[in-house]
Formats: sequence, structure tokens, C-alpha cells
Amino acid sequence: MASIRKSITINAPVEKVFAFMLDPMNNLKTMPSMQAVSDIQALANGGNSFRWKYKMAGITFDGQSQDTAIIPNQFMEVASKGGISSTWKWMYKADGSATKLSLDLEYTVPVPVLGKLAEALIVKTNEQEAQLMMDNIKLYCEAG
Repeated sequence: MASIRKSITINAPVEKVFAFMLDPMNNLKTMPSMQAVSDIQALANGGNSFRWKYKMAGITFDGQSQDTAIIPNQFMEVASKGGISSTWKWMYKADGSATKLSLDLEYTVPVPVLGKLAEALIVKTNEQEAQLMMDNIKLYCEAG
């Protein structure tokens, strides 16, 4: 299992950042390799479940994600299964009028599909995409 740890300070209130991240459609704006988000369903815990298409190493994977734990404006855990299994743990911390957003991501590289040689390249590419995603979240949340 591969992991990524990222954090960024966003000049926007924690409530705004949390609300932005809670909307699965915003994955299309922030995740460079996200191809589609569909079948969004509200959950009793205040989160959502949704289907997605994600492109990795030129291959499109289908899957489903579900917000498994929510503490408004503090924490969100998202579990994904399908072509790529992953657990996303988002931590939100108010810092005056800004927000410190942190991500702990663990995921499985689909080695049987991509091959062992591609695994190291995939992990490095995903690390770069995670940073770009954090930068995009900052950009969208600070806009307006």
C-alpha cells in the first residue's frame, strides 16, 4: 500500500473549505486525473457516496467512494473501492481566518494491471498530483 501526506494553509474560513471538500463534484475541479463523478447520494452521516472514473498511467479506472466518517469542519474520511482502493483522511484546523488542510492518503497501486516496473513511477506521479490537488483546493477556496 502506498501513502501520501500533504498539508496546506488556505486563506479561507474552515467552514468554506469543509463545504467545498464535501461536494464530490469539486473532485473534477481539483484532481487532475479525475475523469467523471456521478450517482451522488447523500448519506445519513452528512457525507456522500458517489461513483467515479479516474485515469492513472493512461488507464481509466472505475470505482465508488463513500464518506465513512464526518466531523463537520474538523475531519472527513473517504473510502474508495473499485479499480483503485484508497482511504482519504482529511483534517481541517481553523487558524484565525485561514484553514490548515491536511491529507493522509493510503492507496493500492493496481500492480497486476500496470506491472511492477510502473509502480514506482505511478507512486511518484501520484505524489505530484496530490500536491497539484492541494494547490487547486487552495485556489478554489480562496477565490471569490
